[in-house]
Amino acid sequence: MHTADLYDYAILRAVPRVEREEFINVGVLLSCPSQRLLLARVGVDAARLRALDPDVDVELVERQLQAIVAICEGRPGSGPIGELPIRARFHWLTAKRSALIQPSPVHTGQCGDPLHTIDRLFDRMVRTG
Repeated sequence: MHTADLYDYAILRAVPRVEREEFINVGVLLSCPSQRLLLARVGVDAARLRALDPDVDVELVERQLQAIVAICEGRPGSGPIGELPIRARFHWLTAKRSALIQPSPVHTGQCGDPLHTIDRLFDRMVRTG
């Protein structure tokens, strides 16, 4: 019988006007070290984002999120961060920063299926959040 695996996750937030500290959730990062997984699910609701800042560059937000996905997957062309070990990539991506895309604090949980877990978190925290 498979036991539950520990995982860490963070929510990715788009913060179009950093000085106002308003954001919408645009993604989830999930690291499951025992399964050697680093996963990302991203999606931008442009209307909700523009409600915070009508002048926000939605394409820039989407490009930055796709760069995060590439780093998680360790794709060629994802730069030196994409070449780091999985845990180092997760820690780099979840480091606190004052930027257009910001991570939430990291949370920990247990799961039997990390793919199902990230989809559930994405549905709950991004699609409806």
